[in-house]
Amino acid sequence: MKGLRQSPSSSSVPSSSSPPLASSWIHLRSLLIVASATIPDRGSLRSPWSRRKRKHALSYRHWHRLLSPEGKFHDGGIKFIKKVRSGGVDPSIRAEVWPFLLGVYDLNSSHAERTVTRIQIRKKYESLRRKCHQLLSQCHKENRLDTIDEGSNSVSSCFNEDYEFHDSQDDTSARTSCTVAEGNLYNFKVDQSVHSGGDEFSLCNFEEIEDETEIAHLDNYPWGTESSTSESSDEDETESLLGSSISDMLVQHDPKLTRIPSTRGNFSQYNRTSEDFATWQRIIRLDAIRANSDWVVYSPNLASVTKEKALQSAISIGLKNYDQLDPCMIYHAARMVAVLEAYAVYDPEIGYCQGMSDLLTPILAVMEEDHEAFWCFVGFMRKARHNFRLDEVGIQRQLSTVSKIIKCKDLHLYKHLEKLQAQDCFFVYRMVLVLLRRELTFEQTLSMWEVMWADQAAIRSGIGKSARERMRLRAPPTDDLLLYAVAACVLQRRKLIIERYNSMDEIVTECNSMAGTLDVWRLLDDAHDLVMSLHQKI
Repeated sequence: MKGLRQSPSSSSVPSSSSPPLASSWIHLRSLLIVASATIPDRGSLRSPWSRRKRKHALSYRHWHRLLSPEGKFHDGGIKFIKKVRSGGVDPSIRAEVWPFLLGVYDLNSSHAERTVTRIQIRKKYESLRRKCHQLLSQCHKENRLDTIDEGSNSVSSCFNEDYEFHDSQDDTSARTSCTVAEGNLYNFKVDQSVHSGGDEFSLCNFEEIEDETEIAHLDNYPWGTESSTSESSDEDETESLLGSSISDMLVQHDPKLTRIPSTRGNFSQYNRTSEDFATWQRIIRLDAIRANSDWVVYSPNLASVTKEKALQSAISIGLKNYDQLDPCMIYHAARMVAVLEAYAVYDPEIGYCQGMSDLLTPILAVMEEDHEAFWCFVGFMRKARHNFRLDEVGIQRQLSTVSKIIKCKDLHLYKHLEKLQAQDCFFVYRMVLVLLRRELTFEQTLSMWEVMWADQAAIRSGIGKSARERMRLRAPPTDDLLLYAVAACVLQRRKLIIERYNSMDEIVTECNSMAGTLDVWRLLDDAHDLVMSLHQKI
């Protein structure tokens, strides 16, 4: 034991004269070698992002410590954004946190200000739902007129420029039934026993809309205008929309302020007709009935909805063919139809495309109030809407960005893709279109999106602009984090692609088989590594 006591000046390296200590060092070294061998292979990417220390998700306790008694962030939301970027959000507080990440609430707002915003967005959502029902009534009238005068070739005036809808007081059949295009596919009927009179708002209430300047549904917001012929217009619009939160835009829309030129909600501007809305309705209902049930275990409150409540919701929006569904799925389908129809009215340029229901499902599972789910979806779609444009300019730009990332990071892999005529990265089309929703599990999807939304919130708030802030954040916030993650998916499989695959079809098959096999935090680590090394080049 005396051999182990050394003076401070003595060397800590064991000498050959102390065999017990030497054997201890050898044993320790062997343990370290074994431990290092058990560390999983991270692939070719090495990131200093959060792999050093995996941080926990933003917890309930931490969340409330960030807020003052007035409900404001102590530091303008900087710590909040950093925490979500590194670990996501605890499931118990997602419904509180997501409206901040998606721009429904401003990061500098107080409790009182958010209360006012909640009242405003609820009223605007309700006005959208009334317009949806008026469109059902108008479609029914037009179908009747078409039956009377089949030779008429006049264009439908269902959607006029000022969005003025007129509902006949004495046309009871228009109030209780609407048959959309392609026959009696959906008969909308109001159950008077369910929706009796009263002051409470009913989705089946065909009352005359109030002053249009008061209830206009954010059609004048600055994120709406875009050119279908210019790729740069996508980038300009994205920069504009990320500069404002929805609550900011509500202030901008105050009728007392100068009126901003209309850019949203104008059907005639996009040559939309009643047939377009009827088609959207038909596809929305089909997709809602076929919606995936993977969300159920993550939303116990919604999963335990009563059959009576589910059936009432289905009747209120005219849902049919749901007999085979459980009550929770009927309720989910009804909510999905209501929100997606409202969005089609809100954003007629996009309307509805298959795939949008995949993006809405997680939001419906977290947000229990339809109007809050709708505005969170609007915030989500500010960027994701480009994926569903008919000209595909937005999706092509994103695939081009993925291609550039791969080319800059791994030229050898890129040349192999060129050889296979796959350098356009069309094989990741599905990943980009629905934001990895099909490749990740439900919980992984929420984590991925939360980190992505935190980046977008950081950009909106100006966090990470200075060089010092970027150093503290390790990886600067980017509006294209998803594209870096998609590129990381491909780079993680570079060896397999180069050595085994000889056609793009084989790569597509590989990408489609990724579902359930990805480590979302490793993916985010690698994506942030790519952001750090390439963001100035892309």
